[in-house]
Amino acid sequence: MFFSRIWTFSKALQQLGFTQVGLNALYRLGLASGHYKRTVQPRPALPDARILPLLDLPDPAQIRDLLGTSGLQALIIEASEIVAGRYLQFGAQPIPIVLNPGLPLVNWTMYETGQVKHSDLFEDIKFVWEPARFGWAFTLGRAYFLLGDESYPEAFWQHFETFQQANPPYLGPNWMSGQEVGLRLLAWLWSAQLFSGSVHSTPARMSALTQAAAAHAERIPATLLYARSQNNNHLLTEAAALLSAGLALPGHPHAAGWQKTGRRWLAWCFKNQIDADGEYVQHSSNYQRLMLQTALWTHACTTARGLQFPGGETSRLKLSLAAGWLASRLDPVSGQALNLGANDGALILPLANAPFQDFRPCAQAAARAFSNAEIDLPPGDWDETSIWFGLPTGTAGKMAPGHSRHALAGSHSWGSLRAVHYSSRPSHADQLHFDMWWRGWNIALDAGTYRYNANPPWDNRLTSTLVHNTISLNGREQMTRAGRFLYLDWAEAGYIKNPHDGQEQDQDQSISAVCDAYGDLGILHKRTGTVLTSDHWRVLDELLVLKPVASKPKEYTGRLHWLLPDWEWKLESLPTGAILQLLSPAGWISLEITCSQPVLQIALVRAGELIHGSGMLAPEYGWQSPTYNIKKPALSLAVEVKSTSSLQLTSEFIFPATTETVLKK
Repeated sequence: MFFSRIWTFSKALQQLGFTQVGLNALYRLGLASGHYKRTVQPRPALPDARILPLLDLPDPAQIRDLLGTSGLQALIIEASEIVAGRYLQFGAQPIPIVLNPGLPLVNWTMYETGQVKHSDLFEDIKFVWEPARFGWAFTLGRAYFLLGDESYPEAFWQHFETFQQANPPYLGPNWMSGQEVGLRLLAWLWSAQLFSGSVHSTPARMSALTQAAAAHAERIPATLLYARSQNNNHLLTEAAALLSAGLALPGHPHAAGWQKTGRRWLAWCFKNQIDADGEYVQHSSNYQRLMLQTALWTHACTTARGLQFPGGETSRLKLSLAAGWLASRLDPVSGQALNLGANDGALILPLANAPFQDFRPCAQAAARAFSNAEIDLPPGDWDETSIWFGLPTGTAGKMAPGHSRHALAGSHSWGSLRAVHYSSRPSHADQLHFDMWWRGWNIALDAGTYRYNANPPWDNRLTSTLVHNTISLNGREQMTRAGRFLYLDWAEAGYIKNPHDGQEQDQDQSISAVCDAYGDLGILHKRTGTVLTSDHWRVLDELLVLKPVASKPKEYTGRLHWLLPDWEWKLESLPTGAILQLLSPAGWISLEITCSQPVLQIALVRAGELIHGSGMLAPEYGWQSPTYNIKKPALSLAVEVKSTSSLQLTSEFIFPATTETVLKK
């Protein structure tokens, strides 16, 4: 175990860099030495302090007109659930709002160091943190702003007082994470503004909220060291919270410092955490949305005060790229995005009547704010987010959601091929994963995440290469899994330029990429996706043996995997492949797989159980997770073949050419 840790540390130091590893070590030293316990302490109450409004609020009539009777009724239903004490956990199932974790009230550092184990009562700390983010308060605020029902602010204040009593400053697990503190702070600053005119917002309550907001802001700077070591959304959201606190609490003695620190690290994040393609550092669609929502909040707050956006034009250019990245991975029919990378169920600014999986509210608002353009979508409930952030609707130029170099489109279908050269640690081992969409349905699925913190096999195991739509060799991952959140020995991939790009001709549309994940075996994986006709796609996998053939060539096993919807199926096994048919709501879809050599075995798995054929089986096969802590059965089709030389595997998706009305999903 000791030597394994030394190996992991040395690898991490080499591949993550000294800055990240060193900052994390300093943070751990601060915990172990008691530094944070001594320095992060409650301070005396602020005399005559109050929270100033952060946003320019829109005309409520504009939102009411947008939502109409049905939209307002949907908002009332969700807000009424919150009044009754229930919220949508991770945007999925309604459960009680529990703000008392029922754990010892000791300093937060004792949870971080393991002196008090939260796992004794909660297997996953996210179940404690999620309701305490107060994300549901945005729904109450929207409903009160549009409808004026006093039960909404009353519910907020009751929950606020419950939290205050159960979680005094810096005691208990809800103070462990600077990011959780920051997100809760943003929700409280929003609530202070939206509920300020309520009869339930008494001077005593507003004063208590002001003092609590200050205590939250004071908690964040001490552990920015940890956020910097992570170089991800922790630093971004904590910086946004500090800037917001500085603007909302100008009378606080640390307000100017909070503003300065927040602006500095926000500018740094926008410049350094978004790459030249617009992809956020965490390689995740959901974290891309979280980053853009944080940027939209910051944009609205600074605009309302007439301040320059952090990082100025440099940040705006990066955020424009980021908006385009998300737009190009958005299904325009369903509003869903690729379920790419880590998905922790975060939706930090729910400012529209849209389910968790609908990315249109954020994507459209980000396009308007940072690209001065609109995604080519019809008007809809998703435009509410833009209105809240003061963004014009219906006047900007069009930015096609379209398909950059990673994707192709047919008349009713589109596909995306994942290939990335990493400059930051990967979230999933998913190089050359292929996603397929047809008429708003996700046909070739990304499994998602499900859980971070659970007993095996659900300890973030859906990051595995073996559950993605790609090729694996000899049962191996593309990279070395060194922890629940850490991959080392990063596999690199890159797109191959199509010689026909930019030419008007009748050539098939295609996109290709190569991956070096199995270079140590002397094998290069090349994948090409092609639109043959509007309803006929081909994905060609080539395993190219690069090393000279020895007198006795080394045998390897290639495994092609597809994760598909849990629909009625028919499967025919063939000597050199398989034909799988799926009954979609709009007719039968066919997936035909052929190999250049005889197939070793074919396995169809559903929800961890083998339902056809034979082959490698694991409990995480045959599942799909649309949001955190939710998993649904899916069909996992794997075809294995042995070879000592190069080989090809061809997958053809054939969709029904139908003009029938597509069933409502």
